[in-house]
Amino acid sequence: MANLLDYKSRDSEFALKLAHPLMVETETQKAIDLELARADQAHQAGNEGMARVCARRAAGIAVREYFVHKNLGIADPSAFTLLTRLQKLESTPADIKIAADNLLTRVTPDYRLPIPIDLTAQAKLLINWAADQIKGDQLD
Repeated sequence: MANLLDYKSRDSEFALKLAHPLMVETETQKAIDLELARADQAHQAGNEGMARVCARRAAGIAVREYFVHKNLGIADPSAFTLLTRLQKLESTPADIKIAADNLLTRVTPDYRLPIPIDLTAQAKLLINWAADQIKGDQLD
């Protein structure tokens, strides 16, 4: 397969192989769904720290695809770095910056969130925004 980009994200347990646009969407969606499922499981188990990490990874996958699509370059593929960078872009809407900030929130020493918020919902908001941006550009 020509032009195959294969890398392992430092904050993910899977390898993402990009070769064909349909494969990218399928593999990306699978990776996002897996992380969101892990976030939900962790939340149900009362492990908010792990739920936050998984939700952040899911959002990071979407942001990574957005940056690749926009040719913004990725020096560091970690979700934390990508979400921080997304917050700093002037073109990022305020609600998406808030969602990114929520996903970057540190848990307390007893692994609880300092604010009452559903991080999986915040991740989904950000993921849907990134997908809409990519789809909108493909329609132009």
